[in-house]
Amino acid sequence: MDFFPQEYYEFFVVYNEGDYYTGHDLLEAIWLTDRSNLFIKGLLQMTVALYHYEYGNVKGAREMMKAAKLYLTPYKPHFWNLDLDPVLLFIGQCLDLMPLHIDKVPFTASHTLPVLPKHYINLTE
Repeated sequence: MDFFPQEYYEFFVVYNEGDYYTGHDLLEAIWLTDRSNLFIKGLLQMTVALYHYEYGNVKGAREMMKAAKLYLTPYKPHFWNLDLDPVLLFIGQCLDLMPLHIDKVPFTASHTLPVLPKHYINLTE
């Protein structure tokens, strides 16, 4: 069995709970120790995108999702015990749903944005 930084395991728990802010912090802790790890950077970008979208920063979310796709695609189909095909499918779904004509809405209006699909990720062997 492969062993990864503790923050990686904790990330899956908070991500699946929808706590993208904490997920970002956990991934950032890994990435700051190894900035060449573009896989972690891709997961980090995806998580930041979800956080931005929740708070109405649509343009920021779109840009982060595009970056996430760019960083994660080379690691297909499987890396660090994560099946990337469903992750990349989710990223594509999000990009399709994020309005192109809106850059930002106030947090109080973020509920008016299209709802992104709920996404769960799990480690595999």
